[in-house]
Amino acid sequence: MIRASAVLPLLLLATSAAAVDLQMVTKIRDEAFHRSMVMDTAAYLTDVIGPRLTLSPQLKKANEWTRDRLSGWGLSNGRLEAWGPFGSGWSLDRVSVHLVAPTIQPLVALPRPWTPGTNGLVRAKAVYAKLEKEEDFEAWKGKLKGSFVLVAAPMEIKDEDVVPLARYDDDELSDLGKYEIERLDEKREEWKKQRGFRQKYLTFLREQGALAALGHSQAPGVLFVTGTSGYEKDGERGVPALILIPEQYNRLVRLVERKLDVELEIDVRATFHEGDGMGFNTIAELPGTDKADELVMAGAHLDSWVAGTGATDNAAGCAVIMEAARILGAVGAKPRRTIRFALWTGEEQTLGGSKGYVEAHFAKRGPPADPEESELSLKEQTKPGKLELLPGHATLSAYFNVDSGTGRIRGIYAMENAAAAALFEDWLRPLRDLGATQVTMRKEGSTDTVPFDEAGLPAFPFVQDDVEYVSRTWHSNLDVYDRLKREDLMQASAVVAAFLYEAAMRDEPLPRGPLPR
Repeated sequence: MIRASAVLPLLLLATSAAAVDLQMVTKIRDEAFHRSMVMDTAAYLTDVIGPRLTLSPQLKKANEWTRDRLSGWGLSNGRLEAWGPFGSGWSLDRVSVHLVAPTIQPLVALPRPWTPGTNGLVRAKAVYAKLEKEEDFEAWKGKLKGSFVLVAAPMEIKDEDVVPLARYDDDELSDLGKYEIERLDEKREEWKKQRGFRQKYLTFLREQGALAALGHSQAPGVLFVTGTSGYEKDGERGVPALILIPEQYNRLVRLVERKLDVELEIDVRATFHEGDGMGFNTIAELPGTDKADELVMAGAHLDSWVAGTGATDNAAGCAVIMEAARILGAVGAKPRRTIRFALWTGEEQTLGGSKGYVEAHFAKRGPPADPEESELSLKEQTKPGKLELLPGHATLSAYFNVDSGTGRIRGIYAMENAAAAALFEDWLRPLRDLGATQVTMRKEGSTDTVPFDEAGLPAFPFVQDDVEYVSRTWHSNLDVYDRLKREDLMQASAVVAAFLYEAAMRDEPLPRGPLPR
């Protein structure tokens, strides 16, 4: 005999599961796992096009290729939508760094994007001048002219105490589901201080006549390279700034501290692409039916840094979004709402592509009350400007984002939206065998969901296994096709396609949280 108390949970489960189109989920899984094209898409973006720095010629190629690819799969309104102005593009033509005295060794190094070249091969002595705060400048005035400056303290190389390839276990996923309150007040002053020092540091080196600044990567044996703040048109370019692997950088510091004459030869050839400073997002759609004027969106950022080929950050996410679009077309999905796919640019510098899109279609915000905060992000501002909602604000049901590497999707951030979290629990139920199980009320705020969230729009990033993202591939020379995980990207494509379909088919839009104050 079945107890009455046991029947109710079973009835609730059946009712909840019935709200999900399981037949469509089955079709999506079949297409995703048996006829996948996700790796072919990722390979073209990484191996053929390569790194895709904002406003670079390679990013332009990626914009055009993704637009044509999506259109070729039958999506509608494939286009490149402008945002900006951003500033200057930049591309690296050549780099060569050699230790030439007291001995000879080629060094593994790359320039930070948007730093100038060296105007040919330059030979000079290295000076170790640790510049970590503004107070350090005074001691080095008049001492850096004509020198290559080693600007950072050497890195202590420790034994690795974590496994480079990391996936969530059950306990870690459970912990992720526990809500944590973010404390912004403690971070704001530190953000302002770091931003101000970066500008002054670039100016100081240029004024002192330094030939180049050399620093080290953030982890042993890997070259992590990101940009400078000199991408603005006619902005402060500073001096050529290069990053070395820590082991080689440490050696240079030790040689200098032995009072030896340490000489380097450096050749950096870089090109600034001025133009009109406008960036472009790739946009394409799967048209809706009876609710075609309403939108469900999914996106990932197409731009990358330059040390690798932008594979895990974020050709992986772009390939997943494009594959989800292909899958839905291939299974004959007829969504009620229009599903719009977006590949953003400028994410790595300013979130410019997604921010520009939100401001053009959904909401704009006035200048902050404190003019000194105008260059800070909204999170950094203490008195942000007033939010102005545009007519399109009411049409967006949900935005979903993929930008955490090659790892499989393990769940989704509900972004403090309890009503949405309940829906996501239902949508994950037929995907649990794929490892997608966790809905967390936490916020995640470091990617293209941010402009949507700050405008009071329902925007949700997926939870993904880290794999080697933070430890090895994020912004590094190891961010290449070989580090992508085929089965993970196939799984992620299926999950994204299923979520988009469910969101597009509901009678009502996804529930929203309160507008930001």
